[in-house]
Amino acid sequence: MVSHLFYQTGTKRPTLAEARGIYMWDVDGRRYLDGSSGAMVCNIGHSNPNVLDAMRRQMEKSTFGYRLHFETEPSEQLAAKVAGHAPKGLEKVFFVSGGSEAVESAIKIARQYAVVTGQEKRWKVISRLPSYHGCTLGALALTGYAPLTDPFMPMFRNMPKIQAPTAYLDGLDMHDPATGLHYANLLEAKILEEGPESILAFIVEPVGGASTGALVPPKGYMERIREICDQYGILLIYDEVMTGGGRTGKFFAVDHWEARPDIITFSKGFAAGYSPLGAMIVDEPIVDAVIQSGGFLHGFTYAGNPLACSAGVAVLEEIEAQNMVSNAAQMGDVLKSELTRLMDRYPFIGDVRGQGLLLAFEMVSDRGTMAPLPKEHNAYLRLVDIAYANGLIIYSRRTRNGLEGDHFLVCPPMIINREQIGQIIDMLSASLDQFAAEFNLPIEHNK
Repeated sequence: MVSHLFYQTGTKRPTLAEARGIYMWDVDGRRYLDGSSGAMVCNIGHSNPNVLDAMRRQMEKSTFGYRLHFETEPSEQLAAKVAGHAPKGLEKVFFVSGGSEAVESAIKIARQYAVVTGQEKRWKVISRLPSYHGCTLGALALTGYAPLTDPFMPMFRNMPKIQAPTAYLDGLDMHDPATGLHYANLLEAKILEEGPESILAFIVEPVGGASTGALVPPKGYMERIREICDQYGILLIYDEVMTGGGRTGKFFAVDHWEARPDIITFSKGFAAGYSPLGAMIVDEPIVDAVIQSGGFLHGFTYAGNPLACSAGVAVLEEIEAQNMVSNAAQMGDVLKSELTRLMDRYPFIGDVRGQGLLLAFEMVSDRGTMAPLPKEHNAYLRLVDIAYANGLIIYSRRTRNGLEGDHFLVCPPMIINREQIGQIIDMLSASLDQFAAEFNLPIEHNK
């Protein structure tokens, strides 16, 4: 059959028949273990019956109510639950349909707040290199990932970047507070270079996503960037599109540090793949100033959709009822330990990192220098295909600004258990054996 669909590439995949828990089946009956929760989305697993029941009940009432015409019970209930999980003071919630929309919303409310408070000169948003904040033009301006940004550079105003805290590549100890200060102080240097009066905000993924492969900040980093933002009157935005909802072992990754943001963006695991849903959570004084000035000049048609919000409420209720955040912390430790053990057998695994069930490993040609594998190997694509053929779904990107380096995210749903982690490691090991044989890479066979 000729397909009329197209997405990023021409790669063909089997047709999905059904998905339950952490497993998915194609129409030929072949089973796959969803080792990346889709794109780090399906946090509570597939086809949760309580979520499906909640959505059915809402569909019998209404599937759409435009936010300027009606308030809806699901959106109010969900906003209250989200605010209850957020840091104190971040109590205002603005719904969107996805992560890129959440980031666009965050930088626009930040800009409007600056305008209505007499700070019109503030418009630059500093971000990191590498980073990923979304695929819309505003979000791309913040993104540091050359293959995604360079073709569209003439169409947006590129924002200033600082180096991400890649201590493992730079030979620095991430547990040394001096390392955290080193990378955080790059923010202050960039502020002074650009002119403090022109800087609106700094946006950061508390634990890195696809572009940096679950990069955890070094000790003291998050607290120091909060100090710097306070010193120069700059808003701090946490992009928790991937980390929010419990994946790192805390409901929000911000809860791992004493470094409260002014705005949080949130999506992916929010409705966990059951409906398109995202949000930004904003410090109340920011919202008050914007609303009192005449209103927020922004919005999306499906914002606060009652069906999507009913899914979001049910997802959060399942996360709470099944203690999934705690399970993410515990099973994350188990999985990270198992991934680290693979380094004994596979010398080309140079680093294992992450927090909770947001984990990744990176391939290198030399652990001593952390030199990447030859880029023509396209390891970030090839290992994914091998694993897929072996029934394991993982997620990959290129580590070094998208140009070279290969990291792989292993981020199963937060319902995973020890036996299923064993299945992941078995399939991953078989895939690494095949990959190593294909590219003549060393294996320690006695490990």
